[in-house]
Amino acid sequence: MTLRARLLPHLLAPLAAALVVAGCATGPDYVRPSVELPEQWSVARDGDARPALAPSRWWTLYADPVLDQLVDEALEHGADIQLAAARVLEARARAGITDADRYPAVGANFGADRTRSSREAAFPLPAGTPRISNSYRATLDVAWEIDLWGKYRRASEAARAEVFVAEAARDGVHLTLAAEVAQQYFALRALDAQATTVEQVLAGRSETVSLMHQRLDAGVASELELRQAEAEVASARSQLAELRRAREAREAGLAVLLGRSPRAVMDGAVARPAPQQAAATDDTPMVPPGLPSDLLLRRPDLREAEQRLVAANARIGAARAEYFPSVSLTGFVGSESSDFGKLFSGPAGIFQFALGLAQPIFNAGRLRYTTAASEAVRDQALTGYRRAVANAFADVRTALAAQRAARETVAAESERATALRQAFALADQRYQAGLASRLETLDAERGYLAAELARLDAERAGRAAVADLVKALGGGWDGPTSAAAADGHTRAN
Repeated sequence: MTLRARLLPHLLAPLAAALVVAGCATGPDYVRPSVELPEQWSVARDGDARPALAPSRWWTLYADPVLDQLVDEALEHGADIQLAAARVLEARARAGITDADRYPAVGANFGADRTRSSREAAFPLPAGTPRISNSYRATLDVAWEIDLWGKYRRASEAARAEVFVAEAARDGVHLTLAAEVAQQYFALRALDAQATTVEQVLAGRSETVSLMHQRLDAGVASELELRQAEAEVASARSQLAELRRAREAREAGLAVLLGRSPRAVMDGAVARPAPQQAAATDDTPMVPPGLPSDLLLRRPDLREAEQRLVAANARIGAARAEYFPSVSLTGFVGSESSDFGKLFSGPAGIFQFALGLAQPIFNAGRLRYTTAASEAVRDQALTGYRRAVANAFADVRTALAAQRAARETVAAESERATALRQAFALADQRYQAGLASRLETLDAERGYLAAELARLDAERAGRAAVADLVKALGGGWDGPTSAAAADGHTRAN
């Protein structure tokens, strides 16, 4: 049996014992803070309708294939998504570095030297000793600080929580980007529809001006009426120019969100339905009330806040472990010889093992202050988590109210636009029959145009409100919202 084989049981015994002792860890274990949550949203349901399902690809609620393509493009090429993904990779790598401290470090060394000694030195070489000598050394080195008190284990726990923080932040970027793309897309469609409406009104007003010139030449119209009609044409042109400017800005911003190249941002166009198709019907979906409130706890910002609390809690344990002794094991096994050919022979074997113990005695309160700082950071993270939960419910309450108000506004603006369109038609008939002045017709047309633009903007706001509500919920929800749960909520109210 070789020397290494005889030594192996003696070397493994203290290592195994150290591993058993290292199972304990100082510091508090994480427990999720208790927060008083409402069971369900206290918002009235519309009749007996059951909640629809919103998949993880929640934007498919809009049933718009063009939007689906745009969101997919943004999630694949968006700069914010790529940055967030890179931060996740960085956090994982840093967690790996931290985990490495829990394990032994093993390295191999090989050295060779050739020395010539002086015969005229203060201590000359013994007679017959050669002046030139060789030395060869090959060793396997091991160093390990035993984690008796869980210092490195708590550090790894904190590092893993930081990975979850980065992943939650990435999910938050994913959710926010999808919502922004949807909102910008529908804003662009609304501007298209508004521009089309103004173009139609401008065409009608321009035709009226041509007729007014003919009537003036025939002596059946006044110059006042002509100038009023020309002013209305100029007003429509001004409105159209502003809408086109806003549309260009919105399209450029959406192209940036999609992660397109500078050339595509400058010269490219964002695909969307024709304005007539976009404004044909109001197909805005509705996110229903009556879902369990604990769905909000999966919001990315809440998960991020909780994982920050987990990391801060774990760092308390790492700080407290500094009070206790640190135990380290070092050693090497190898061979040393003056003859390279005998370097790996039995007589050339060498080894050394050492146990080190270090105990802090006086450091002017550094450890106490470090622990106090860690506890203060934990308290800050706890307050931040509770505030994030409260803000989440405030966001949902606000978004639910905005969705309800948006639907009511769309209905009211649609009725208003319909009434004013009919009023304009009647005023024009009265003017053609000589029963009303041109000013009355212009007032009716201005009212109709303002109402139609407001209706289109209300439809945009309604679609945007859906995206805001889904964002407040933390995304879509998978699985059915049971009828029994909804009925129970109704009975409870």
